[in-house]
Amino acid sequence: MASPLLAILQEKLRTAPRQQLTFAEFMEAVLYHPMAGYYSGGKVAIGAQGDFFTATSLGPDFGELLAEQLLQMKQILGSSTFQMVEMGAGTGDLAQDILGYFQAHYPEILPELEYIIIEKSPALRQQQQEKLAAFSQMKIRWCDWPELSENSIQGCFFSNELLDAFPVHLVTVESGQLKEIYLEYDPARETFQETSGPLSTPKIQAYFERLNIDFSHYPDGYRTEINLGMWSWLEQLQTKLKTGYILTIDYGYPAAKYYHPQRSGGTLQCYFQHRRHDNPYVNLGEQDLTAHVDFTSLQDHGESLGLHTLGLTQQGLFLMALGLGDRLNALSQNPTDVMTLFRRRDALHQLMDPMGLGGFYVLLQGKNLSDRQLQIPLKGLTQPPMF
Repeated sequence: MASPLLAILQEKLRTAPRQQLTFAEFMEAVLYHPMAGYYSGGKVAIGAQGDFFTATSLGPDFGELLAEQLLQMKQILGSSTFQMVEMGAGTGDLAQDILGYFQAHYPEILPELEYIIIEKSPALRQQQQEKLAAFSQMKIRWCDWPELSENSIQGCFFSNELLDAFPVHLVTVESGQLKEIYLEYDPARETFQETSGPLSTPKIQAYFERLNIDFSHYPDGYRTEINLGMWSWLEQLQTKLKTGYILTIDYGYPAAKYYHPQRSGGTLQCYFQHRRHDNPYVNLGEQDLTAHVDFTSLQDHGESLGLHTLGLTQQGLFLMALGLGDRLNALSQNPTDVMTLFRRRDALHQLMDPMGLGGFYVLLQGKNLSDRQLQIPLKGLTQPPMF
């Protein structure tokens, strides 16, 4: 049975210039089409039985340690109300772990906390609301970006594995020239075909000029991705933040590593039932598509908007500084059954594994912080970086 997305994409192609789509347009449709997209259509599956897992799939430790960092941010800001804005909350596990930790360990500050979720998938929003119904005494609300007034948030915007699912443009090098990869549909083969052409927007060239990357000496056939959406996302976000922090956690690289000539195949990956592959043109609307995040561009663009870069580290170091090591030590002190011990220890080790989740990047940015506030080191940044 053909995916309903095929007809949707064919109609897009019929009305598109030269009957071609950019890969970003394709990715936007297969992930976020309101009815048939992977995220919007309610097909996203996270955890052991799903298509992929995240740090929250391993238990509450990730969210509880993150809550400790959010608590310190609240203390530094000193405001009577501290707003936590989670962008792209998945199935609500991270929110549940953070709120549960505050409820259990810091009940006295609950009246001063507000948890806001920005989620554009109606199906995921419903799952989140069901999961968080137990916190009815706490201030929790869901909203879209336009519902947040400018300079209205005092607190922290944060996301975990959000930017990697933003639609990306694909580019390739031909005879030293940068070209964009476009999609056409071949009805005879019943599949999408890639072709190359001029860049669809001057923003792509500007993106690489800011990084001082010259493709004239790159090998023919080199291909990579550009996430233009994260620029507009950060621009929108910083207009809503009055004072406080932006915390971004994701897998990615600095630009020098991301766009190295030897990384000739890019980072685009597909995830279907816990299997990773590299064909985005199958399982339309049934699989996740991701690309790594260029943290150099995200950091530099933030600075151009007036955001302070407070630190860039790896997730393993970030969580260790927040107490992950103490949790590991406590396991040996508290008697428990062997299977529970092994499961808990394995989960904590996965969170700090530099070849896995521990190697994710954590970028912390700040806005309108006083000199005194800037001088207070954030707990999660007190471990020396590994790079």
